[in-house]
Amino acid sequence: MSDAFRSGLARSPFASIEPGATPTGKDVWAALGGKRGVVESLLPGLIFLVVYTLTQSLWWSVLTPLAASAAFILARLFRKSPIQPALIGLVGVALSAFVAIVSGRPENNFVLGLWVNAISLVVIVGSFAFRRPIIGVIAGILVNDDQWHHNRARFAMASVATLLWAAMFGLRLLVQVPLYLAGEPAVQALATAKLVMGIPLYGLTLWLTWLLLRAVYRPHAASPE
Repeated sequence: MSDAFRSGLARSPFASIEPGATPTGKDVWAALGGKRGVVESLLPGLIFLVVYTLTQSLWWSVLTPLAASAAFILARLFRKSPIQPALIGLVGVALSAFVAIVSGRPENNFVLGLWVNAISLVVIVGSFAFRRPIIGVIAGILVNDDQWHHNRARFAMASVATLLWAAMFGLRLLVQVPLYLAGEPAVQALATAKLVMGIPLYGLTLWLTWLLLRAVYRPHAASPE
């Protein structure tokens, strides 16, 4: 679940939109969970890649990321920090490990992520059928703007932003599905692609989305047309 909208959009910079404010990288960094959130998102996948490359062992490759995810929770408990982000990560890693072990196929460690991307893409594209681009819906809820779809500028920007997310999920599937179908010989390439197209691509998409929507939530664009 580290690749989809996850909890990032729910606590994204949209929640702090203020008319006339200028976007900063610090706010987008916070939306990604800060340094700890980025590490907790990237490390399990990196551990899988390194361990699998060195050992070619399915069990070690899926259990070591699981141990790391459990360690994140213990670290948060020790520091008396909220454990929900780490707990969500642990559930995702555990489910992926379970599927891979039961099937005996290391590439299945990534199959749940592919399904999340596919379902997310379907939901995003489907939102256009109701003329409610989903990024506009989310931003409207977070900034208490239930008339955004009547404002041409906001609707247009929400549409472009929603297409950005569709492109992100579509690109992930375009690259990763063939690697998954290639089976065990492509596991390392698949793990690498998932890392590169995970948090880095998610962060870039979030940043561009924020820039687009921030542009229309300013005093001069406040009154619906």
